[in-house]
Amino acid sequence: MNSATTAPPRRPIRELPDELISQIAAGEVVERPASVVRELVDNALDAGARQVTVRLLAGGVRLILVEDDGTGIPANELAIALRRHATSKIASLQDLEAVGTMGFRGEALAAINSIADMSLISRSGDAEADASAGGHAWQLDGRTGELQPAARSRGTSVEVRELFYATPARRKFLKTDATELAHCIEAVRRHALVRPDVGFAIWHEGKLVEQWRACTDALQTDDPVAALDQRLADVLGAEFVAQSITVNYESSARRMDGGPAVRVWGRAGIPDAARSRADQQFAYVNGRYVRDKVLTHAARSAYEDVLHGHRQPVYALYVEMDPARVDVNVHPTKIEVRFRDSREVHQAVRHAAENALAVPRSQTGVAVGSVIDAVAAADANAPLQTAGLQGFLSDAQRAARGLGWAQPGMDFSARTDQRTDHRVSDFEAMWPVAAPNPITEAPTLPSGDWPLGRALAQLQGIYILAENTSGLIIVDMHAAHERIVYERLKNQLDNSAHAAIASQPLLIPATFAATAQEIDTAQTAAATLQTLGLEITPFSPKTLAVRAVPTTLAQSDAVELARSVLAELAQHDASTVIQRAQNELLSTMACHGSVRANRKLTLDEMNALLRQMEATDRSDQCNHGRPTWRQMSIRDLDSLFLRGR
Repeated sequence: MNSATTAPPRRPIRELPDELISQIAAGEVVERPASVVRELVDNALDAGARQVTVRLLAGGVRLILVEDDGTGIPANELAIALRRHATSKIASLQDLEAVGTMGFRGEALAAINSIADMSLISRSGDAEADASAGGHAWQLDGRTGELQPAARSRGTSVEVRELFYATPARRKFLKTDATELAHCIEAVRRHALVRPDVGFAIWHEGKLVEQWRACTDALQTDDPVAALDQRLADVLGAEFVAQSITVNYESSARRMDGGPAVRVWGRAGIPDAARSRADQQFAYVNGRYVRDKVLTHAARSAYEDVLHGHRQPVYALYVEMDPARVDVNVHPTKIEVRFRDSREVHQAVRHAAENALAVPRSQTGVAVGSVIDAVAAADANAPLQTAGLQGFLSDAQRAARGLGWAQPGMDFSARTDQRTDHRVSDFEAMWPVAAPNPITEAPTLPSGDWPLGRALAQLQGIYILAENTSGLIIVDMHAAHERIVYERLKNQLDNSAHAAIASQPLLIPATFAATAQEIDTAQTAAATLQTLGLEITPFSPKTLAVRAVPTTLAQSDAVELARSVLAELAQHDASTVIQRAQNELLSTMACHGSVRANRKLTLDEMNALLRQMEATDRSDQCNHGRPTWRQMSIRDLDSLFLRGR
C-alpha cells in the first residue's frame, strides 16, 4: 500500500507541558540575540533606568547581560517575574487598550528562560521591601528557582547564557558573531534615539563598542525637538543633523484634554542626503520604535516631489497620540501597531514632513516676501480650473503668455516699473514679489543679506554664478526656473474656487470584478470619490462600474485608476493618487516651459531668478529631484588653491 495515502495514526488530544508552551512562545518573541536585548532594555526603561549597560559575548549567543539603575524588583516578586503572563505593566482590559509602557505582555522573561540559562539579580528601591529582604540584592536562578543574597546597588541585572541551548535547531539559523552583534547594536540604537535622557553602553568581548551618554540638555528643556538633536548627532552622526530639517507639527483635531490628536516632531533629511537603502528611517509611536506601512508610505509621499530616482529618504520621526487610539498588541515582538484612524495619522505625518521640506534651505533664518499669483492678477477672465488643464490645452497661447512657460514668447529684456522707477526683468513681471505686510512680513532685505546672493555672471549659458556672504553660489538656471514654474501651476490648481475635480463621463462604463473591500469602500466613500472626479458604482453584487474619471486622466486606464484609488482610500488618502497624476502632467509642462540652456540672461534677470528661488517652496530641487544650486564656501575655494598651507 502507498504510504502517502495511508492515514497517520491518531494521537490523543492533551495539554502541552508548560516548558514546551514557553518554548513555542519563545519562537515568536526571540528570533536572535537582538530580540533578547530589545526585550530586556524595554524592561529597564519601564523601570525608570537612567543608565543601561549591555555586555555581550560571541555576538550575544554565549552571553547577554543587561544592567540598569532602575527601581528594581522586590525579593518576593522575583520568582513571579519569570512566570508566563506575569507583569506589573497592566492589570485589566482597560490598561491593555491604553498601554503606556514599552512592555506589557508578560512573556519575554518566561520565553527567554525556557531557551537559555538565565539568572536575575535585583535590588528594589523600596525602602520597606529592602528592610524586609535584609537590605541587599537577591539573585534568582532561572533554571532551579533558587533565591540567594547578592551584592549590587539599586537596579536589575539580567544574565542570559547560551541562547537556544535548549532548542539547538534554532541555534543553527543564527549568523556569524559579527552579524549578530550588529543586530544587537541596532536594537539598542533604536532605544537610544528616542530616550536622550538615558545613557547607553554596549560592551563586546570586554571592549566598549558603543556608548551614548545621557544628554543633560534633555533634562532641562521642554522642547522635545531640541532635546533630541544632541542624541541624533551622537547616534546617527553630526552629518545627519546638519543635513536634516526640524519637523514640528500638530494636527488641527484636538483631544479631550485640549492637546492635538496627533503630534509629529523630529528631523527629516534633506533630499540631497537620501540614500540608496532605507537603512536610516526611524519612526516611533508614543516612544516605541515601529515598522508600519502607514508611516512609511506617509513619509515617502512627502518626498515624492523632491527625490531623484529611487533614492530613499532619511528621517527620525516621532508620533505622539492618545494610546487608546493605537493598538500595540498586534504582534509578540511589539514592533507592529494598528491605528484606529490610519488616515488621520497618515495625513499628519505626510503634512509634517511635507511642510518642513517645502521651505527653501536658502531661507534658513531669513524672512522672504510671498509670491503673487500672476494669472489671477493679470488675467482674471481666464481662471485655471481644478480639472485642470483644458484651459491650457485649448488656449495654449493665452496660457503661455499668462504663465510664461512658452519659451519662444519670453521677453528677457529689463524694463522700468513706472510705480517705483525700479528696473525689473521678465521673471519679476511674471511672478512679482508682494509688497511687505507691515504686520506679518519682514521688510525688504539689504542686498548683502540675500541668501542666494548677487548674480555675477552666466557660465556657458547653463549656470548662474552668484556671490553671497559665505562664498560662491552656482545655480542650474533651467532646473531652478523649472521648479518655480511648476510650483506656480500647482498653486493655481490648489487655489481654484472649485471644490471638486472636474470629471468626464465614460461613454461605456468600465466594469471589473471587485473584492468585498473594494465594493464596501466604493459605497462608503462615494462622496470622496466624487470630489476626486470619480464615479464608481456597484454593477452587480461582485462587480463595480467606473462611470466617470477626472478630465485630466481621461486617457488613463479607468479600471487600474479605480483600483488604485480604492486601495489608497481604504488605507490612506486617495487624493494622493490624483494629485500625483496631476503633478506629473504639470511637471512635464513646467519642464518644457522653463528657460533653456544657452539662453543668455542679463544680470537683472539672473538676480530676479535668484529672488524667486528664495521665495518658492521646494526650490532646492527641480521637479525631477535634482539639486538646483550649490554653495562653495570661501574655505572650499581656499582648499582648491592650497591657501594657508
